[in-house]
Amino acid sequence: MDIVAEPETAEGEAPGRPGAAPAPRPAADPATRPVPRPEAGPAIRPEVGPAIRPEVGPVTRPAFRLFWPVVRRNRAFPAFGAPLLAVADATVVVASDGQRDHLSRNSLPALAYLMLAEATVRSIAGAHRIIGNHVILDLGGGTYAVYAHLRRGSLRVRAGDRVRAGQEIGRVGNSGNTTEPHLHFHLMDGPDPDAARGVPFTWRGVGVPANGETFTVVEPEERGGQPIEEQAEKQAGRPTEKQAGRPVEGRAAGS
Repeated sequence: MDIVAEPETAEGEAPGRPGAAPAPRPAADPATRPVPRPEAGPAIRPEVGPAIRPEVGPVTRPAFRLFWPVVRRNRAFPAFGAPLLAVADATVVVASDGQRDHLSRNSLPALAYLMLAEATVRSIAGAHRIIGNHVILDLGGGTYAVYAHLRRGSLRVRAGDRVRAGQEIGRVGNSGNTTEPHLHFHLMDGPDPDAARGVPFTWRGVGVPANGETFTVVEPEERGGQPIEEQAEKQAGRPTEKQAGRPVEGRAAGS
């Protein structure tokens, strides 16, 4: 069955038959003519702010696949683009940007390419090619913090800047020697990743989480107007509580 639309007609007028003369329209009664309305002023529209669209991203990371898909785009991973906050009041000593965010390496062929070819070339080029875009903070006392694999173009600081604990310094990316978007963070005893040695640290209230463990760092309890951890750190001669910044949620992974 073919369905076609009726021909357009005037309001309240039935469509005529083919070949028939158009039906005469009744003459308008002067008594029923519409009375012209007074001209209205300019329309006033309520002021509305710009629409805020929440960023809706994936809630789980894609699983490792043997063969297909070989690679995935970075936006498929929930960590990509997440803000990174300064762990303490510090001075920026290195802010390196410009390396691309490559596709994921979370399949067997892509992982083989990373381990056998890409990683070898990056190792020869030096640590800065392994950690990708990165920021290094001088925390004082000979301790430095490095944020690695940052998103290209996301850095909000430059070398020489002073930052406060909790200040955004960049965003999670997938640059350098990585299989997928994530943050690599560690402390070290110097500003040069090629020569520095790692400094051990623990998460407040958590200690050292196991690989794959999801954990949340809570705010310290107050005792006598001073956090308990700050008293202990001062006694041990280590950086104080003000370096802890905001509560941290994380998932431990092997380096």
